[in-house]
Amino acid sequence: MLCCFQITSGRGILSPRSSTSSSSMAANPFLVRAESRSMATSSDLSLDRSLFSASDSSSSHRRELVFVVNPRGANGRTGKQWKKLLPYLRSRLDKDCKICESLTSGPYHAIDITREAIREGADAVIAVGGDGTLHEVVNGFFWAGKPVTNHERDASRSTALGLIPLGTGSDFARTLGWNNDPREAVDRIVKGFRTRVDVGAIGSESEESHYFINVADIHLSAKAGYYAARYKRFGNLCYVIGALQAFMSHNNQDLRIKVNGGEWEACPQVTALCIGNAKYFGGGMKITPNADPSNGEFEVVILQDFKWYDFILKLHKLYNGTHLSVANVVSRRAHSIEIEDVSGSGKIFVQSDGEYLGFLPRKFCILPSAIQMIR
Repeated sequence: MLCCFQITSGRGILSPRSSTSSSSMAANPFLVRAESRSMATSSDLSLDRSLFSASDSSSSHRRELVFVVNPRGANGRTGKQWKKLLPYLRSRLDKDCKICESLTSGPYHAIDITREAIREGADAVIAVGGDGTLHEVVNGFFWAGKPVTNHERDASRSTALGLIPLGTGSDFARTLGWNNDPREAVDRIVKGFRTRVDVGAIGSESEESHYFINVADIHLSAKAGYYAARYKRFGNLCYVIGALQAFMSHNNQDLRIKVNGGEWEACPQVTALCIGNAKYFGGGMKITPNADPSNGEFEVVILQDFKWYDFILKLHKLYNGTHLSVANVVSRRAHSIEIEDVSGSGKIFVQSDGEYLGFLPRKFCILPSAIQMIR
């Protein structure tokens, strides 16, 4: 197998060609700025092209697919499953592609790997792992508020995003209706059909911007996710443990929101506020059931004045997506939403795709059709 990228002392990646990564990228991989404008103008959200068209297969050029693997994901299970999957992957792809394996060495490494791969003209970057690895790879598609590009590639043939779900949580894969079967994921990559998917951008005045592909959330659910990250060794049970720990210090808070640049609105006694580009989070909870990563808008779901016993009584509704009919649950569509803590305490948690980001205030904007994804 051709290994195009190799780890060197955890500082990034080296390739056989000259590296374009800088020390500033490694030092601050989230150095990107949010923009509320669309990163792509195409409104065609249907299957638009294949990685392996007839004309390409007759070409002497072999496509370069970069597989970004978190070997320590799911308590090391991701690395073991990846090794078992490699023979099948090679048997399906080796004739047409260069299979480039990049093992991450720590947090944010996948971001640098992805940027380097795109700049060097990779046909696709495939996240191998859970939602955390996918989240980092998505962030690697952007730099300084713009998509990362290879200037020698046709703009209509940009690097695609792929996914082989192997980690603790694969909530984005659930939205797409995929089974957690890595061989099926390899088969999708072989077929290579692409669609455009939306990406969310998160910005604030004091911090650089961040991107997400699944769900961003605020207050109790974000705090629960922050604690759950400490218990990943327990699998999906980590979400339950995190929620219990978050409840111990939880108080509902008054927020205010501005939707699509309109007037500020009062949002009293908020328990949790979720901004969905996709449907699921927290290990299978269908929190934003009407979200669609290809429709150019968020679904925003707000839970207000919930008590601890409300979650016990209504937990099944949160998991099957029928909670929108429950009292004190509001759903609305948005292209952008700004959120502030009325008290100004600076203690309202924010996370995206299960990754802790800090505290309010924040602005969330949709970037329609921002990335081509292998579907």
